[in-house]
Amino acid sequence: MNTFAALRLLPMGDRDKDVEILALRHQITVLERQLGADSRVSFAPEDRVFLAALLTSLPREVLYRLRLLVRPDTVLRWHRDLMKRRHARTCRPKRPGRPPTIRSIRALILRLVRENPGWGYRRVHGELATLGIKVAPARRP
Repeated sequence: MNTFAALRLLPMGDRDKDVEILALRHQITVLERQLGADSRVSFAPEDRVFLAALLTSLPREVLYRLRLLVRPDTVLRWHRDLMKRRHARTCRPKRPGRPPTIRSIRALILRLVRENPGWGYRRVHGELATLGIKVAPARRP
């Protein structure tokens, strides 16, 4: 919805845009007056994302001069949170937990344990390390 509103602005002249900006600023003033100082405006998550993406491209000084329903620091926090979630989503492993042990290595571990009943898991891990096979020491087959 907001994307279409932004596209609508492209063919508009500067005067029309200035009039719309003044009208929007006046509406914000009316809303703030009606809400009072004690009330807080709640934004939907998609509204937060849109505002954060739109406004963080502005220099900080300009952002502090804008007439917003929220403080500029709030918009900057929304953007930081958005980037944090985006980064966390891309860095999250595909499968949580320990990666599975390859079937052939698992069979080798079971064979070592069967043929050497006196060995503990630390000894088995040491023998595998000697062979150049990397598995976690506490991994039990």
